[in-house]
Amino acid sequence: MEYVRLGKTGLTVSRICLGTMTYGSPSWRDWVLEEKDSRQFYKRAIELGINFFDTADIYSFGVSEEVTGRALKDFARRDEVVVATKVFNRMGQDPNNAGLSRKHIMSSIDASLRRLGMDHVDLYQIHRWDPDTPIGETLEALNDVVRSGKARYIGASSMFAWQLAKALSESAQNGWSRFVSMQNHYNLVYREEEREMIPLCEDQGLGIIPWSPLARGFLAGNRAREGVGATTRSKSDEFAKNMYYQDEDFVVVDSVARVAKEIDKAMPQVALAWMLSKPYITAPIIGASKLPHLEQAVDALSIKLSPEQIKTLEEPYRPHRVLGHG
Repeated sequence: MEYVRLGKTGLTVSRICLGTMTYGSPSWRDWVLEEKDSRQFYKRAIELGINFFDTADIYSFGVSEEVTGRALKDFARRDEVVVATKVFNRMGQDPNNAGLSRKHIMSSIDASLRRLGMDHVDLYQIHRWDPDTPIGETLEALNDVVRSGKARYIGASSMFAWQLAKALSESAQNGWSRFVSMQNHYNLVYREEEREMIPLCEDQGLGIIPWSPLARGFLAGNRAREGVGATTRSKSDEFAKNMYYQDEDFVVVDSVARVAKEIDKAMPQVALAWMLSKPYITAPIIGASKLPHLEQAVDALSIKLSPEQIKTLEEPYRPHRVLGHG
């Protein structure tokens, strides 16, 4: 395993982050694994040297946090893992039980900590931008969460670059805790973040921890141009169908297949190796529903692509509309 600082902080994280959306309750999404089937992934991740775990209150409506908390308590020492969770999505029918108001943030951090069975998280992230709440209200509340000891750092997720710039500026003006990381949508078939968001993060020293580095399994090469794929998730994941499946996306997948055959590695490993070759990437957040997926992701750290192979992977890309902010 390789380790790196998260942005300009002193926090050290593994270069692979295990995302926990796959673990919780299949009543939320039919491809989610129940707790008894999930625990082996946390155990194996720790054995492989992964110390970075990302969850969210919305995953299985809190069950993912519960599963994550119990597994990490059993398989790791709290001070030796980095736990990240998120706030924003609607968690109930009450009108205040969503968004980034001070009320929702303060309630949500306490609820997440109860579910995790922890007294703090290492990284507390806003899951999306809230257009209905002044960013100053959100940032002051997050600053208070950090000052209270309930979170060590704060991070952001998918938004426009101008929104992140505005948030960083407001934090600086008021002496509040600033975002130290950006969890954005980035992979070989969606590279719009290279235009403004990634340069901004590099300039401001934010760690970049992309979600969906394998395009929700699309880059594994098991999707069909006509219809869907063979996996449970590919058959029911409407979110992925709305973001990928363009003709040009399949051309990118074909290039991944060519490079994978050339170096005798699995397609997901090639997609991860490409991402890990970028100096601005801290740790892609990977999901795993089978143990070999997790082990292959870690093995991707050892793959060094040549400039020609990187060109082969990048050349077919065509611009996309903004995807993943909603």
